[in-house]
Amino acid sequence: MTETRTSTATVEPARGRSLGTQGGSGLMTERGRTTIADEVVAKIAGMAAREIDGVHDFGTGTARAFGAIRGALGGEDGVTRGMSVEVGERQAAVDIHLIVEYGVAIPDLAQAVRSHVIRAVERMCGLEVTEVNIAVDDVHLPRQQEPQAPEDGEPRVQ
Repeated sequence: MTETRTSTATVEPARGRSLGTQGGSGLMTERGRTTIADEVVAKIAGMAAREIDGVHDFGTGTARAFGAIRGALGGEDGVTRGMSVEVGERQAAVDIHLIVEYGVAIPDLAQAVRSHVIRAVERMCGLEVTEVNIAVDDVHLPRQQEPQAPEDGEPRVQ
């Protein structure tokens, strides 16, 4: 039997159970408890949501503005922007603020994001995801192609 050592606890899988099963059965055993920080679940949810086509960005306008400032100053644009999570001993809830690509069916996109986030968090954390609430805060519009200026010396008409 292998042990996983963390800074707060030693956890061994209980007999007949494996770590990472749905419902958190591997998180609390007779030999110890594993706790998962909100930030960990937020990162997993953020990465899973980014894998869905039609998602342009995350966060409210204010969060995106602060992210742009942080990026300009050399800071990292956080994968958790637009993610809000609440983690209990066996369950987690996730709120996501999305910016969607123009033309994407929002109900279909929301369902795809919700399903993918639930699968990722339950698989990686062993927590039961009770809800994934999605707020669509904006639509990313495609930019029109700007006409190119004629090269020097080329006639504009023929």
